[in-house]
Amino acid sequence: MVNLGFSIGELQFKNPVLTASGIFGYGQEFDDFLDVSRLGGIIVKGTTLEPREGNLYPRMAETPSGMLNAVGLQNKGIDYFEKSIYPKIKGYNTNIVVNINGSYIDDYVALSSRINKLGKIPAIELNISCPNVKMGGMAFGTNPKSAREVIKAVRAVYSKKLIVKLSPNVTNIVDFARIAEEEGADSISLINTLLGMSVDVKKMKPSLSTVTGGLSGPAIKPVALRMVWQVANAVKIPVIGLGGIMTTSDALEFLLAGASAIQVGTASFIDPQASIKILEGIEKYLVQKGFSDIREIIGYINRKT
Repeated sequence: MVNLGFSIGELQFKNPVLTASGIFGYGQEFDDFLDVSRLGGIIVKGTTLEPREGNLYPRMAETPSGMLNAVGLQNKGIDYFEKSIYPKIKGYNTNIVVNINGSYIDDYVALSSRINKLGKIPAIELNISCPNVKMGGMAFGTNPKSAREVIKAVRAVYSKKLIVKLSPNVTNIVDFARIAEEEGADSISLINTLLGMSVDVKKMKPSLSTVTGGLSGPAIKPVALRMVWQVANAVKIPVIGLGGIMTTSDALEFLLAGASAIQVGTASFIDPQASIKILEGIEKYLVQKGFSDIREIIGYINRKT
């Protein structure tokens, strides 16, 4: 038997494979393809205080080894989540994490206060890559001062596990990881999508209605892996890695670089069972290598180089 579990403080996860927000919906969408409860956790789609229609179409575009999206956090808001989604998913035998988003610090505070009362939600993922309206649209997560303010404000009202999701669109990712740790984050997830764009040469206009969008998929894995490695060596709290994880080998790279867990995102668009296959692959790898506990390989390269 191999121990695949990891923890964020006293919060236990049965294994290190989670699903990334924005890809896996609320979990129910994948019930026909896999047993969601086998996963270490699911991070449900981005939730905001009020309903959002999202951006105009087209808002997704394929790129070499990746995809661009500018969906714009389309969701029906926290009221809908509490009344219509939460009762249906709270029975999953795995950790359910809600990704929260806002345009003002007050939005984040109100959301986290609401979710704090939901007994079957043990953690939130604080997405600080959203535009801070008061700062003219600059993302909270790309300005040290605003990043610190929003994390501090949420920590003051949220008593459960706080995972802060960092933006890669910064000069030094370590600075923001340390801010998150200093302000009480229990874990850090990274990376969010990289800012990119594409042009439709036939139509002679941008491929996305918003011109720019978030780049995900295999193309961003080397950048994500480098940032995870940097952050894992700079903070003491668990790091959750994501960005271009398509295979077991990809996931193992993140674990060996220092991530305690990983999130599967774009891969689930191609293969709805990707997360389970990666989980099975990790266990098989540990057995083949003679390890009995996944913690034996976390950050392994840092001990051997």
